[in-house]
Amino acid sequence: MTVSNPSPLTSDDDWWRSAVVYQVYVRSFADSNGDGVGDLQGIRERLPYLHDLGVDALWLTPFYTSPMIDGGYDVADYRDVDPMFGTLADFDAMITDAHALGLRIIVDLVPNHTSSAHPWFQAALAAGPGSAERARYLFAEGKGANGELPPNDWESIFGGPAWTRIDDGQWYLHLFDPAQPDLNWRHPEVRAEFEGVLRFWLDRGVDGFRIDVAHGMIKAEGLPDVGFNSMTTGQRQAELLGKGRLPYFDQDEVHDIYRAWRPILDSYPGGRMAVAEAWAETPQRLARYIGPDELHQAFSFDFLDATWSADSFRKVIDTALAESTIVGAPTTWVLSNHDKQRHVTRYGDGAEGLRRARAATLLMLALPGCAYLYQGEELGLPEVLDLPDELRQDPAFLRTGESRDGCRVPIPWSGELAPYGFGPAGSELSWLPAPATWRALSVAAQSGVPGSTLELYRTALRIRREHPALAADAGEVTWLEAGPGVLAFSRTAGDTVLTCVVNISGAPALVDGYGAPIAASEPLTGQGSGHLLRVDAAAWFERS
Repeated sequence: MTVSNPSPLTSDDDWWRSAVVYQVYVRSFADSNGDGVGDLQGIRERLPYLHDLGVDALWLTPFYTSPMIDGGYDVADYRDVDPMFGTLADFDAMITDAHALGLRIIVDLVPNHTSSAHPWFQAALAAGPGSAERARYLFAEGKGANGELPPNDWESIFGGPAWTRIDDGQWYLHLFDPAQPDLNWRHPEVRAEFEGVLRFWLDRGVDGFRIDVAHGMIKAEGLPDVGFNSMTTGQRQAELLGKGRLPYFDQDEVHDIYRAWRPILDSYPGGRMAVAEAWAETPQRLARYIGPDELHQAFSFDFLDATWSADSFRKVIDTALAESTIVGAPTTWVLSNHDKQRHVTRYGDGAEGLRRARAATLLMLALPGCAYLYQGEELGLPEVLDLPDELRQDPAFLRTGESRDGCRVPIPWSGELAPYGFGPAGSELSWLPAPATWRALSVAAQSGVPGSTLELYRTALRIRREHPALAADAGEVTWLEAGPGVLAFSRTAGDTVLTCVVNISGAPALVDGYGAPIAASEPLTGQGSGHLLRVDAAAWFERS
């Protein structure tokens, strides 16, 4: 494997404070063997691309042994690789090559639930009510004259009840799919098992963990009712995520788990870290997951959910930065991921959505903290909205009609025909089909093309890595007076000032006095001593 200007892995324990992390949805990134499914060897072969893009780390979605009911988030063996994705030897070779290129590896950990195919759950089904095996999960007797009703009114995030009854009459809890039974995190065996899993992957060299459903492991004592559900009010309980308290999410006791995990992470060299996928009703409660004795980061989903308006972005940014100061940890920004509609489409789709997505990228990358990118956003990929129903694999689709498959279509690498170089030469297989319009969005089609979205990302990431005002220890955000609908802020390092301006006003905006432009999401035009910033555009200016 050859790359230009390889950068060895640094020994900086604080690397995560300002890193740009690239999320790899393993099934959809690169297929090395032509079976239509991405794999670890495919990632290994594409590491030079990620190095040249300019990211610091990769977050890999689950690649563990799994029946793949929920894309690998139903884990049957936490210490092995599913044959669909390769072997442990493939993982070791990939992480070795990544580290040689200066790329760190973050892996997904799924602790809230296992697969129903996990040996523990199979043993629980066989052992019967009241057994030690069932105590590892959340089994309960039902209500009603003969236990025919669920133990409470909890709903699955994927729709429908959160309980399934088995042949002997007991019910088990699954906050997601029935194939994903929830673990009982008050059981010492469960806690000891996952501490062992952490060490297993840390010993193999992983640099961090993304904690799936980090807010979910502890359920309120007594399993109390929520008090409403979609059957009684028409409102799904999942609509309270990030807005209100639920008895199965964000319980105070969950923090005991992370206080036990942090010393394990700290016992390994090189700044091993963990980032929470956590939803809480207030920014203050979300901030509790972060700190020197718990996790290093938590995703700022409020930034992802911000509407396309200056006021919305300003409020979200100010709140996140204020909380960051309180906990002494950097904010973690994200615009898209494997669970959310791609932001090109969220911002309006088509040319308008792409313009706004490019501008939002420059806004995000100019902010202090860590940024997470989702594979394909550097190509400007939109959501695929017209996938045939029979090809959709998201388990939520069958229960709610909502599907996350549209953001999981394999990304295009090259060529005129689908699947656009996703697999080896001559391979025509792809687990989800890519649309014909993506031929113009492939890596090959955009590489070296001035003004392409890929080259915009490469430029912005290079500047972010090299510019003193965007460094982890650079100045904080200083908001500047700008016209209505225009966001402008600066960051300073010594005598050097970098200013980010985003025009969300609906009309071209004159930008003057900030110095020379060094990056722009749309071409700038001159007007006197200033520059005219187009509608839905952003630019970085430098003054020394």
